[in-house]
Amino acid sequence: MKKKQILLSYISVLGVVSVSAIAGTPAAPKVTAAESKLPHSELPNLEVPYIDFTPETLSDGIRVGNFDHVKADKAMLNKLAMEVSTQKLGKYDSLLVVRGDTLIFESYYLRGRIDNPHPQASVTKAILSLAIGRAMALGHLTMADLDKPIISFFNDLNSEAFSPGVRRITLHQALTMQSGLRIKRELYAALRTKLGQKSTQAQLQALLSTSSPITPLKQSFNYQSEDPALVMLVLNKVVPSGAKAFIEQALFNKLGIFNYQWREEVDGLPIGAYGSELTSRDMVKLGLLVKSDGQWQGEQLIPKAYLAKSSNKIVALNDSDIFFTGSKVKRPSYGYYWWQADVLFGNKRYFTRSAQGGGGQYIVIIDELDLIIVTTGHEREEQTMKMIAEKILPIFN
Repeated sequence: MKKKQILLSYISVLGVVSVSAIAGTPAAPKVTAAESKLPHSELPNLEVPYIDFTPETLSDGIRVGNFDHVKADKAMLNKLAMEVSTQKLGKYDSLLVVRGDTLIFESYYLRGRIDNPHPQASVTKAILSLAIGRAMALGHLTMADLDKPIISFFNDLNSEAFSPGVRRITLHQALTMQSGLRIKRELYAALRTKLGQKSTQAQLQALLSTSSPITPLKQSFNYQSEDPALVMLVLNKVVPSGAKAFIEQALFNKLGIFNYQWREEVDGLPIGAYGSELTSRDMVKLGLLVKSDGQWQGEQLIPKAYLAKSSNKIVALNDSDIFFTGSKVKRPSYGYYWWQADVLFGNKRYFTRSAQGGGGQYIVIIDELDLIIVTTGHEREEQTMKMIAEKILPIFN
C-alpha cells in the first residue's frame, strides 16, 4: 500500500528550494558498504533529504503513525523541514518527532542515515545516568547509595595519596557535576603511566590523587569529564559483569539497541563523558523510556523514583551560565546528567527534560505536550533549544 511522503528536492525556482509531495514509498537512506567503512565525519551528504510524515514500520519496537492523525500544523513542520534541509538553522543530520508513544515524523539530512549510529557526544552522560538507574532496578545499587562517598565502593586504594577533600565526594555529587575535582593534567598523566594504563583501579587512584584540594565551596556545578568518569568506575565496580557488558546486556539489549558503538578508555572501560554512537531511532527509545517513567514494553527497566530524581531539577543554574538559553529558553537546571529548561511560546511556558550533546545531539521531552524531539547534527554553533521553542512549539499549539 502506497503512502504519501514529502521529499525535499534541490530544485531551485527563482533561487528558492522547493518542496514537492510525490507518491511512493522510497526507503529511508542507509549507509552503503563503502560508507560503512568511513568515520562519521567523512560521510558524504545526502543528495536529497528524506522527509516522512508516515514513518516506516520496522522490527525495532517503535510504534509509528501518521502525522495527519494528530492535531498539529503539517504545513508548518514541512516549512521547518525545508529550512533544515537548506541549513538555514544549522547542519542537522536528523529530526524526529514522537507524539505520545508514536513516531509521527522522521527526517534525515546531510550525514544522516537511518541505520548508521551517530556520535552522541555528551548524550553519553545521560545514557550513563540511565545505566545507574538500571543497576538500581537489578539490586546492584540503592537510592541510599547515591549519598555514599565514591571511595566507599572500592577497596585497595592508597588513601594516603588522596588529594585533600576527595573522601567527601558522593555518587550524587559526581552525577550532578559537583565533585569538586580539579585535576592537574600533567600529574594525572604521569600517575596513570606509573600505575598502569590498563588498570581501572589506576584510573580511579589517579583521579583521586591529582586534584587540587577540594573544599565545600568548590563542590559546585562544574561541567567536566572527570565526574562521569567516577560514575562509570562505580558502575563497573558494582555490577557483576562490568560496565561494558552491563550497559549492553541489561540496558541496550532490553531496548532492542544492538547497532551502536562506544569508545573506550585505555583500560577498556567505556568513556563516561562522551563516545557513544546511536541511531536516531534508538535515541527515540531512550526518550520513550524516560517519558514512560522507566517502563519499556511493560517491564520496569528503571525505578520510577530514580527517574523522577535524575531527569528533573537538582542543580539550579543561571540563564547567563548556559549556552542554550535565550529569550525563548529560560530557567536551566541539571539533574543526573539530564538538563531541564523552560521553553516559551506566547504566554505559555513548557518544562523540558533533555539529554544534550555538542553538535546538535538532543533528546528533548516536553511532557505537557506529550512530545519527544530527537535531533542529530554536526553544527558547533547549534541552537536546538531555540529552534524547538520558535519552530516546533507553534506546530503543536
